[in-house]
Amino acid sequence: MDVLIIGTGFAGLAAAIEARNAQAKVLIIEKMPLFGGNSILNGGDLSAAGSSMQQALGIKDSPELMYQDMMKAGNWLNYPELARTVADHSVEALEWAKSLGAEFDRVNYHGGHAVKRAHQLKQRSGSGLVVKQYQKAKKLGVVIEQRTKLERLIIDSQGRVLGAEYKFPDDASGSVAFIRATKGVVLASGGFSQGVALRQMYDPRLTDAFTSTNQPGATGEALMAASMIGALATQMDWIQLGPWTSPDEQGFGYIPQFVEQVVGYGLMVDSANGKRFFKETGNRKERADAIIQLGHPALIIADKTNTLKMVDEGQMNGALKNGSLKTYNTLEEVAQAYGMPAAAFVEQVKRWNGYVEQHLENDPDLGCMIFKDASPNITPPYYVARLWPRVHHTMGGLAINKDAQVIGFDLKPIAGLYAAGEAAGGVHGAVRLGSVAMTDCIVFGRIAGKNVVKAS
Repeated sequence: MDVLIIGTGFAGLAAAIEARNAQAKVLIIEKMPLFGGNSILNGGDLSAAGSSMQQALGIKDSPELMYQDMMKAGNWLNYPELARTVADHSVEALEWAKSLGAEFDRVNYHGGHAVKRAHQLKQRSGSGLVVKQYQKAKKLGVVIEQRTKLERLIIDSQGRVLGAEYKFPDDASGSVAFIRATKGVVLASGGFSQGVALRQMYDPRLTDAFTSTNQPGATGEALMAASMIGALATQMDWIQLGPWTSPDEQGFGYIPQFVEQVVGYGLMVDSANGKRFFKETGNRKERADAIIQLGHPALIIADKTNTLKMVDEGQMNGALKNGSLKTYNTLEEVAQAYGMPAAAFVEQVKRWNGYVEQHLENDPDLGCMIFKDASPNITPPYYVARLWPRVHHTMGGLAINKDAQVIGFDLKPIAGLYAAGEAAGGVHGAVRLGSVAMTDCIVFGRIAGKNVVKAS
Protein backbone atom coordinates (compact mmCIF):
# COMPACT_ATOMS: atom_id res chain seq x y z
CA MET A 1 0.00 0.00 0.00
CA ASP A 2 1.27 3.51 -0.80
CA VAL A 3 -0.64 5.54 1.78
CA LEU A 4 -2.20 4.63 5.12
CA ILE A 5 -4.73 7.05 6.60
CA ILE A 6 -6.07 6.87 10.15
CA GLY A 7 -9.67 8.13 10.47
CA THR A 8 -12.74 8.51 8.26
CA GLY A 9 -13.85 12.06 9.07
CA PHE A 10 -13.62 15.18 6.91
CA ALA A 11 -9.81 15.26 7.03
CA GLY A 12 -9.12 11.58 6.47
CA LEU A 13 -11.51 11.24 3.56
CA ALA A 14 -10.23 14.48 1.99
CA ALA A 15 -6.68 13.15 2.22
CA ALA A 16 -7.74 9.83 0.74
CA ILE A 17 -9.49 11.42 -2.24
CA GLU A 18 -6.49 13.63 -3.05
CA ALA A 19 -3.99 10.79 -2.64
CA ARG A 20 -6.07 8.51 -4.85
CA ASN A 21 -6.43 11.29 -7.45
CA ALA A 22 -2.62 11.24 -7.54
CA GLN A 23 -2.80 7.53 -8.38
CA ALA A 24 -1.64 6.28 -4.97
CA LYS A 25 -2.99 3.06 -3.49
CA VAL A 26 -4.80 4.11 -0.32
CA LEU A 27 -6.03 2.30 2.79
CA ILE A 28 -8.03 4.01 5.54
CA ILE A 29 -8.44 2.32 8.90
CA GLU A 30 -11.17 3.38 11.33
CA LYS A 31 -11.44 1.94 14.84
CA MET A 32 -15.17 2.55 15.16
CA PRO A 33 -17.83 0.33 13.52
CA LEU A 34 -19.28 3.35 11.70
CA PHE A 35 -17.43 5.80 9.46
CA GLY A 36 -17.39 9.57 9.90
CA GLY A 37 -16.05 10.16 13.42
CA ASN A 38 -17.08 13.51 14.88
CA SER A 39 -17.46 14.92 11.38
CA ILE A 40 -20.67 13.04 10.69
CA LEU A 41 -22.14 14.42 13.94
CA ASN A 42 -21.21 18.07 13.66
CA GLY A 43 -23.57 20.88 12.72
CA GLY A 44 -22.52 21.01 9.07
CA ASP A 45 -21.17 24.59 9.11
CA LEU A 46 -18.14 25.42 6.95
CA SER A 47 -16.49 28.78 7.43
CA ALA A 48 -15.54 30.45 4.14
CA ALA A 49 -14.56 34.06 3.61
CA GLY A 50 -15.65 35.85 0.43
CA SER A 51 -17.93 33.20 -1.06
CA SER A 52 -20.54 33.75 -3.76
CA MET A 53 -23.25 32.90 -1.19
CA GLN A 54 -22.03 35.72 1.05
CA GLN A 55 -21.84 38.13 -1.85
CA ALA A 56 -25.44 37.34 -2.80
CA LEU A 57 -26.47 38.28 0.74
CA GLY A 58 -24.47 41.51 0.70
CA ILE A 59 -21.96 40.22 3.29
CA LYS A 60 -18.54 41.81 2.89
CA ASP A 61 -15.81 39.39 3.92
CA SER A 62 -12.24 38.42 3.06
CA PRO A 63 -9.63 35.79 3.99
CA GLU A 64 -7.72 38.51 5.84
CA LEU A 65 -10.73 39.29 8.04
CA MET A 66 -11.27 35.59 8.75
CA TYR A 67 -7.58 35.23 9.62
CA GLN A 68 -7.78 38.17 12.01
CA ASP A 69 -10.89 36.68 13.65
CA MET A 70 -9.14 33.34 14.10
CA MET A 71 -6.05 34.96 15.62
CA LYS A 72 -8.05 37.20 17.94
CA ALA A 73 -10.17 34.32 19.22
CA GLY A 74 -7.06 32.17 19.57
CA ASN A 75 -5.46 34.79 21.83
CA TRP A 76 -2.79 35.15 19.13
CA LEU A 77 -1.43 31.72 20.04
CA ASN A 78 -2.35 30.26 16.64
CA TYR A 79 0.59 29.36 14.44
CA PRO A 80 0.16 32.21 11.93
CA GLU A 81 1.05 30.24 8.79
CA LEU A 82 -1.44 27.52 9.70
CA ALA A 83 -4.30 29.91 10.45
CA ARG A 84 -3.59 31.88 7.29
CA THR A 85 -3.53 28.70 5.21
CA VAL A 86 -7.03 27.81 6.44
CA ALA A 87 -8.41 31.31 5.83
CA ASP A 88 -6.79 31.70 2.41
CA HIS A 89 -8.13 28.34 1.18
CA SER A 90 -11.55 28.54 2.84
CA VAL A 91 -13.58 29.33 -0.29
CA GLU A 92 -11.61 26.69 -2.19
CA ALA A 93 -12.61 24.17 0.50
CA LEU A 94 -16.26 25.16 0.12
CA GLU A 95 -16.16 24.80 -3.65
CA TRP A 96 -14.38 21.44 -3.35
CA ALA A 97 -17.13 20.19 -1.04
CA LYS A 98 -19.74 21.35 -3.54
CA SER A 99 -17.90 19.56 -6.33
CA LEU A 100 -18.51 16.28 -4.48
CA GLY A 101 -22.23 16.97 -4.41
CA ALA A 102 -22.53 18.57 -0.96
CA GLU A 103 -25.34 21.15 -0.82
CA PHE A 104 -25.12 24.34 1.25
CA ASP A 105 -28.26 26.44 1.56
CA ARG A 106 -27.70 29.11 4.23
CA VAL A 107 -25.02 31.29 5.81
CA ASN A 108 -25.00 31.34 9.61
CA TYR A 109 -23.27 33.31 12.33
CA HIS A 110 -21.06 31.84 15.06
CA GLY A 111 -19.79 33.76 18.07
CA GLY A 112 -16.43 35.47 17.63
CA HIS A 113 -16.70 36.02 13.88
CA ALA A 114 -16.96 39.56 12.53
CA VAL A 115 -19.60 38.57 9.96
CA LYS A 116 -21.82 35.66 8.97
CA ARG A 117 -19.59 33.16 7.14
CA ALA A 118 -20.67 29.69 8.31
CA HIS A 119 -22.04 27.95 5.23
CA GLN A 120 -24.43 25.26 6.42
CA LEU A 121 -25.14 21.95 4.75
CA LYS A 122 -28.72 21.29 3.73
CA GLN A 123 -28.82 18.28 6.08
CA ARG A 124 -27.86 20.47 9.09
CA SER A 125 -25.11 17.99 9.94
CA GLY A 126 -21.70 16.97 8.67
CA SER A 127 -23.25 13.85 7.19
CA GLY A 128 -24.15 15.99 4.18
CA LEU A 129 -20.47 16.10 3.24
CA VAL A 130 -18.99 12.99 4.88
CA VAL A 131 -21.33 10.66 3.00
CA LYS A 132 -20.39 12.34 -0.30
CA GLN A 133 -16.69 12.05 0.57
CA TYR A 134 -17.07 8.40 1.52
CA GLN A 135 -18.90 7.61 -1.72
CA LYS A 136 -16.25 9.44 -3.77
CA ALA A 137 -13.39 7.69 -2.00
CA LYS A 138 -14.96 4.26 -2.55
CA LYS A 139 -15.63 5.07 -6.21
CA LEU A 140 -11.97 6.00 -6.64
CA GLY A 141 -10.88 2.67 -5.18
CA VAL A 142 -9.88 3.68 -1.67
CA VAL A 143 -9.96 0.66 0.67
CA ILE A 144 -11.70 1.41 3.98
CA GLU A 145 -11.48 -0.98 6.94
CA GLN A 146 -13.67 -0.23 9.95
CA ARG A 147 -13.32 -1.71 13.47
CA THR A 148 -9.57 -1.53 12.87
CA LYS A 149 -7.48 0.18 15.53
CA LEU A 150 -4.01 1.66 15.20
CA GLU A 151 -1.67 0.16 17.82
CA ARG A 152 1.64 1.80 16.95
CA LEU A 153 3.60 3.41 14.16
CA ILE A 154 6.68 1.65 12.80
CA ILE A 155 9.85 3.56 11.93
CA ASP A 156 13.25 2.66 10.49
CA SER A 157 16.64 3.40 12.04
CA GLN A 158 16.56 6.98 10.69
CA GLY A 159 13.12 7.66 12.16
CA ARG A 160 11.17 7.47 8.90
CA VAL A 161 7.64 6.15 9.25
CA LEU A 162 7.34 2.86 7.38
CA GLY A 163 3.85 1.77 8.35
CA ALA A 164 1.82 0.63 11.31
CA GLU A 165 0.70 -2.18 13.54
CA TYR A 166 -3.05 -2.47 13.98
CA LYS A 167 -5.75 -4.74 15.34
CA PHE A 168 -8.59 -6.16 13.28
CA PRO A 169 -11.56 -6.65 13.53
CA ASP A 170 -11.48 -4.74 16.83
CA ASP A 171 -9.37 -3.94 19.86
CA ALA A 172 -11.00 -6.47 22.19
CA SER A 173 -10.99 -9.62 20.08
CA GLY A 174 -8.88 -8.77 17.07
CA SER A 175 -5.53 -10.15 16.02
CA VAL A 176 -2.45 -8.04 15.35
CA ALA A 177 -1.54 -7.22 11.76
CA PHE A 178 1.02 -4.99 10.05
CA ILE A 179 0.92 -2.77 7.00
CA ARG A 180 3.70 -1.19 4.99
CA ALA A 181 2.96 2.32 3.68
CA THR A 182 5.58 3.06 1.04
CA LYS A 183 4.72 6.75 0.75
CA GLY A 184 3.60 7.54 4.29
CA VAL A 185 0.92 7.75 6.94
CA VAL A 186 -1.68 10.48 7.48
CA LEU A 187 -3.12 10.84 10.98
CA ALA A 188 -6.65 12.20 10.75
CA SER A 189 -7.87 10.52 13.89
CA GLY A 190 -9.51 13.50 15.59
CA GLY A 191 -8.97 14.78 19.10
CA PHE A 192 -9.24 13.44 22.64
CA SER A 193 -12.33 15.03 24.13
CA GLN A 194 -13.58 11.60 25.25
CA GLY A 195 -10.20 10.59 26.68
CA VAL A 196 -10.86 11.63 30.27
CA ALA A 197 -7.49 10.49 31.65
CA LEU A 198 -5.59 12.11 28.77
CA ARG A 199 -7.43 15.42 28.91
CA GLN A 200 -6.93 15.56 32.70
CA MET A 201 -3.17 15.36 32.14
CA TYR A 202 -3.49 18.84 30.63
CA ASP A 203 -6.51 20.23 32.49
CA PRO A 204 -7.19 18.37 35.77
CA ARG A 205 -10.55 20.14 36.13
CA LEU A 206 -12.02 18.17 33.21
CA THR A 207 -13.09 15.09 35.14
CA ASP A 208 -15.77 12.70 33.98
CA ALA A 209 -18.26 15.11 35.56
CA PHE A 210 -17.92 17.01 32.28
CA THR A 211 -19.47 14.96 29.51
CA SER A 212 -18.56 15.46 25.86
CA THR A 213 -20.30 16.22 22.58
CA ASN A 214 -17.91 13.85 20.79
CA GLN A 215 -18.39 10.33 19.51
CA PRO A 216 -16.96 7.65 21.84
CA GLY A 217 -13.85 7.03 19.74
CA ALA A 218 -12.34 10.48 20.32
CA THR A 219 -9.82 9.22 22.87
CA GLY A 220 -6.45 10.21 21.41
CA GLU A 221 -4.57 6.92 20.97
CA ALA A 222 -3.18 7.95 17.59
CA LEU A 223 -1.72 11.11 19.13
CA MET A 224 0.03 9.01 21.74
CA ALA A 225 1.28 6.56 19.10
CA ALA A 226 2.86 9.46 17.21
CA SER A 227 4.37 10.87 20.40
CA MET A 228 6.00 7.50 21.09
CA ILE A 229 8.04 7.78 17.88
CA GLY A 230 9.17 11.33 18.61
CA ALA A 231 6.34 13.51 17.30
CA LEU A 232 5.96 16.85 19.02
CA ALA A 233 2.56 17.70 20.49
CA THR A 234 1.60 21.32 20.96
CA GLN A 235 -0.95 23.37 22.94
CA MET A 236 -2.56 20.26 24.42
CA ASP A 237 -3.92 22.15 27.42
CA TRP A 238 -6.25 24.26 25.28
CA ILE A 239 -9.46 22.26 25.47
CA GLN A 240 -12.71 23.84 24.37
CA LEU A 241 -16.06 23.49 26.05
CA GLY A 242 -19.15 24.19 23.98
CA PRO A 243 -21.33 26.87 25.64
CA TRP A 244 -24.44 25.89 23.70
CA THR A 245 -25.11 22.37 24.98
CA SER A 246 -28.03 21.53 27.25
CA PRO A 247 -28.02 19.39 30.40
CA ASP A 248 -31.45 18.20 29.28
CA GLU A 249 -30.16 16.09 26.37
CA GLN A 250 -27.16 13.85 25.71
CA GLY A 251 -24.15 14.37 23.45
CA PHE A 252 -24.19 17.16 20.90
CA GLY A 253 -27.98 17.17 20.70
CA TYR A 254 -30.34 19.66 19.07
CA ILE A 255 -29.89 22.70 21.30
CA PRO A 256 -26.61 23.94 19.73
CA GLN A 257 -28.50 24.43 16.46
CA PHE A 258 -31.06 26.52 18.33
CA VAL A 259 -28.54 28.55 20.30
CA GLU A 260 -26.19 29.45 17.48
CA GLN A 261 -29.07 30.60 15.30
CA VAL A 262 -30.66 32.91 17.89
CA VAL A 263 -27.57 34.63 19.34
CA GLY A 264 -27.86 38.25 18.28
CA TYR A 265 -31.65 37.80 18.10
CA GLY A 266 -32.57 36.54 21.59
CA LEU A 267 -30.89 36.88 24.97
CA MET A 268 -29.02 34.71 27.48
CA VAL A 269 -29.70 35.20 31.18
CA ASP A 270 -28.61 33.92 34.57
CA SER A 271 -31.34 31.51 35.70
CA ALA A 272 -30.87 32.70 39.29
CA ASN A 273 -31.65 36.40 38.79
CA GLY A 274 -33.11 36.74 35.28
CA LYS A 275 -30.39 39.14 34.10
CA ARG A 276 -28.00 39.01 31.19
CA PHE A 277 -24.42 38.30 32.26
CA PHE A 278 -22.31 37.98 29.10
CA LYS A 279 -22.52 38.91 25.41
CA GLU A 280 -24.41 36.26 23.50
CA THR A 281 -22.18 36.59 20.42
CA GLY A 282 -18.94 36.07 22.35
CA ASN A 283 -16.65 33.22 21.32
CA ARG A 284 -17.04 29.73 22.72
CA LYS A 285 -14.48 29.96 25.48
CA GLU A 286 -15.76 33.31 26.67
CA ARG A 287 -19.33 32.09 26.92
CA ALA A 288 -18.49 28.68 28.40
CA ASP A 289 -16.27 30.27 31.06
CA ALA A 290 -19.00 32.77 31.92
CA ILE A 291 -21.62 30.03 32.34
CA ILE A 292 -19.31 27.87 34.45
CA GLN A 293 -18.56 30.92 36.60
CA LEU A 294 -22.29 31.13 37.39
CA GLY A 295 -22.07 27.65 38.86
CA HIS A 296 -25.43 26.59 37.39
CA PRO A 297 -27.11 26.42 33.97
CA ALA A 298 -27.93 29.61 32.09
CA LEU A 299 -31.01 30.18 29.93
CA ILE A 300 -31.35 31.38 26.36
CA ILE A 301 -34.66 32.84 25.20
CA ALA A 302 -36.11 33.86 21.85
CA ASP A 303 -39.68 34.56 20.80
CA LYS A 304 -41.70 32.93 18.04
CA THR A 305 -40.75 35.48 15.37
CA ASN A 306 -37.00 35.19 15.85
CA THR A 307 -37.04 31.43 16.39
CA LEU A 308 -39.10 30.52 13.35
CA LYS A 309 -37.09 32.90 11.21
CA MET A 310 -33.69 31.57 12.26
CA VAL A 311 -33.96 27.98 13.50
CA ASP A 312 -34.28 24.96 11.24
CA GLU A 313 -37.70 23.37 11.72
CA GLY A 314 -36.36 19.83 12.04
CA GLN A 315 -33.82 20.81 14.69
CA MET A 316 -36.43 22.81 16.60
CA ASN A 317 -38.95 19.98 16.55
CA GLY A 318 -36.31 17.49 17.66
CA ALA A 319 -35.46 19.68 20.65
CA LEU A 320 -39.12 20.19 21.52
CA LYS A 321 -39.76 16.46 21.32
CA ASN A 322 -36.91 15.47 23.64
CA GLY A 323 -37.81 18.24 26.10
CA SER A 324 -34.55 20.21 25.89
CA LEU A 325 -36.43 23.14 24.32
CA LYS A 326 -39.59 24.39 26.00
CA THR A 327 -42.24 26.98 25.14
CA TYR A 328 -44.13 29.45 27.32
CA ASN A 329 -46.95 31.88 26.55
CA THR A 330 -45.71 34.77 28.70
CA LEU A 331 -42.43 36.05 30.11
CA GLU A 332 -43.92 35.68 33.58
CA GLU A 333 -44.42 31.96 32.90
CA VAL A 334 -40.76 31.69 31.91
CA ALA A 335 -39.70 33.35 35.15
CA GLN A 336 -41.93 31.11 37.24
CA ALA A 337 -40.75 27.93 35.50
CA TYR A 338 -37.10 28.62 36.30
CA GLY A 339 -37.49 30.38 39.64
CA MET A 340 -36.38 33.81 38.44
CA PRO A 341 -37.62 37.15 39.84
CA ALA A 342 -40.32 38.00 37.30
CA ALA A 343 -39.93 41.78 37.45
CA ALA A 344 -36.17 41.68 36.90
CA PHE A 345 -36.45 39.21 34.04
CA VAL A 346 -39.25 41.06 32.25
CA GLU A 347 -37.33 44.32 32.58
CA GLN A 348 -34.22 42.68 31.11
CA VAL A 349 -36.14 41.46 28.06
CA LYS A 350 -37.68 44.92 27.58
CA ARG A 351 -34.22 46.48 27.78
CA TRP A 352 -32.91 44.13 25.08
CA ASN A 353 -35.98 44.76 22.93
CA GLY A 354 -35.34 48.49 23.19
CA TYR A 355 -31.87 48.06 21.69
CA VAL A 356 -33.33 45.98 18.86
CA GLU A 357 -35.97 48.64 18.15
CA GLN A 358 -33.22 51.29 18.00
CA HIS A 359 -31.41 49.19 15.37
CA LEU A 360 -28.17 49.28 17.34
CA GLU A 361 -25.31 47.18 15.95
CA ASN A 362 -24.10 46.34 19.47
CA ASP A 363 -25.92 46.48 22.76
CA PRO A 364 -24.37 49.06 25.13
CA ASP A 365 -24.59 46.80 28.18
CA LEU A 366 -22.45 43.81 27.18
CA GLY A 367 -21.37 44.44 23.60
CA CYS A 368 -23.44 41.72 21.92
CA MET A 369 -23.86 42.05 18.16
CA ILE A 370 -27.48 42.70 17.16
CA PHE A 371 -28.29 41.62 13.63
CA LYS A 372 -30.18 43.94 11.31
CA ASP A 373 -33.03 41.51 10.80
CA ALA A 374 -33.55 40.89 14.54
CA SER A 375 -37.03 41.56 15.91
CA PRO A 376 -38.08 42.56 19.44
CA ASN A 377 -38.92 39.46 21.50
CA ILE A 378 -42.59 40.19 22.03
CA THR A 379 -44.46 37.43 20.17
CA PRO A 380 -45.38 34.27 22.08
CA PRO A 381 -44.62 31.51 22.48
CA TYR A 382 -41.20 32.10 23.99
CA TYR A 383 -38.68 29.34 23.32
CA VAL A 384 -36.29 28.59 26.20
CA ALA A 385 -33.35 26.20 26.67
CA ARG A 386 -31.02 25.56 29.57
CA LEU A 387 -27.27 25.72 28.88
CA TRP A 388 -24.34 23.94 30.52
CA PRO A 389 -20.99 23.39 28.74
CA ARG A 390 -19.62 20.05 27.50
CA VAL A 391 -16.10 19.19 26.33
CA HIS A 392 -16.21 19.76 22.60
CA HIS A 393 -12.88 20.30 20.86
CA THR A 394 -9.19 19.86 21.65
CA MET A 395 -7.22 22.66 20.01
CA GLY A 396 -3.93 20.94 20.78
CA GLY A 397 -2.48 18.05 18.83
CA LEU A 398 0.54 17.14 16.75
CA ALA A 399 2.71 20.03 15.60
CA ILE A 400 2.58 20.39 11.82
CA ASN A 401 3.89 22.82 9.21
CA LYS A 402 1.91 24.36 6.35
CA ASP A 403 2.58 21.21 4.29
CA ALA A 404 0.83 19.07 6.97
CA GLN A 405 4.11 17.35 7.89
CA VAL A 406 4.34 16.31 11.54
CA ILE A 407 7.20 17.93 13.41
CA GLY A 408 9.52 15.93 15.67
CA PHE A 409 11.39 16.90 18.82
CA ASP A 410 14.33 17.96 16.68
CA LEU A 411 11.94 20.57 15.19
CA LYS A 412 12.23 18.93 11.79
CA PRO A 413 9.54 17.08 9.82
CA ILE A 414 9.23 13.36 10.52
CA ALA A 415 9.65 11.67 7.16
CA GLY A 416 6.52 9.86 6.07
CA LEU A 417 4.17 11.27 8.72
CA TYR A 418 1.39 13.82 8.13
CA ALA A 419 -1.54 15.04 10.22
CA ALA A 420 -4.72 17.01 9.57
CA GLY A 421 -7.88 18.08 11.34
CA GLU A 422 -8.27 17.85 15.10
CA ALA A 423 -5.28 15.49 15.30
CA ALA A 424 -3.10 18.51 14.52
CA GLY A 425 -2.49 21.43 16.87
CA GLY A 426 -1.65 25.09 16.47
CA VAL A 427 -4.28 26.07 13.91
CA HIS A 428 -6.74 27.56 16.38
CA GLY A 429 -4.63 28.68 19.34
CA ALA A 430 -6.58 29.11 22.58
CA VAL A 431 -10.07 29.06 21.04
CA ARG A 432 -11.46 27.52 17.88
CA LEU A 433 -14.14 29.61 16.24
CA GLY A 434 -17.32 27.76 15.36
CA SER A 435 -17.47 26.43 11.78
CA VAL A 436 -13.70 26.74 11.22
CA ALA A 437 -13.05 23.08 12.13
CA MET A 438 -14.75 21.84 8.97
CA THR A 439 -12.67 24.22 6.88
CA ASP A 440 -9.48 23.23 8.72
CA CYS A 441 -10.15 19.52 8.14
CA ILE A 442 -10.77 19.91 4.42
CA VAL A 443 -7.90 22.32 3.78
CA PHE A 444 -5.23 20.35 5.63
CA GLY A 445 -6.71 16.97 4.75
CA ARG A 446 -6.31 17.81 1.07
CA ILE A 447 -2.82 19.20 1.64
CA ALA A 448 -1.78 16.05 3.50
CA GLY A 449 -3.22 13.78 0.82
CA LYS A 450 -1.39 15.59 -1.96
CA ASN A 451 1.95 15.84 -0.16
CA VAL A 452 2.14 12.30 1.21
CA VAL A 453 2.09 11.01 -2.36
CA LYS A 454 5.07 13.23 -3.25
CA ALA A 455 7.16 11.74 -0.42
CA SER A 456 10.28 9.93 -1.54
